[in-house]
Amino acid sequence: MPKPVTIGARGEAQEKVELRHTLTSHDKCLPPIYSTPDMIRLMETAGFHALQPFCEDGEITVGTAINIEHRASCGLGADVHATAELESHNGRFYVLRVTATSGDREIGRGTITRAFVRVPGSVGNQGKSGI
Repeated sequence: MPKPVTIGARGEAQEKVELRHTLTSHDKCLPPIYSTPDMIRLMETAGFHALQPFCEDGEITVGTAINIEHRASCGLGADVHATAELESHNGRFYVLRVTATSGDREIGRGTITRAFVRVPGSVGNQGKSGI
């Protein structure tokens, strides 16, 4: 079981948009703009960071649901910043409000849900730096 989790717990993640984060990397006919799956991955990473301090040894959190709007585009070289803030929980499911911004523009928002799980065969705090 995780340690008691504080409503309002926050996490962040950021990256600079590279070609591998764009639609072009999936299909050469598409424009080089930040892809929705990459934005969601960054939001999930922020959620991971928000909840990771509450994990016991051998636990991590995993994503279980997403409800995201990708509201604006950004291109190569843009700095994208994602934040996640715990707003509620229901049993083992923790709902985080997430946003992604580039500069002072919001490019995405919504909620993600994560759950604590024990990693089979884990020893200590392995897995503390990923999603």
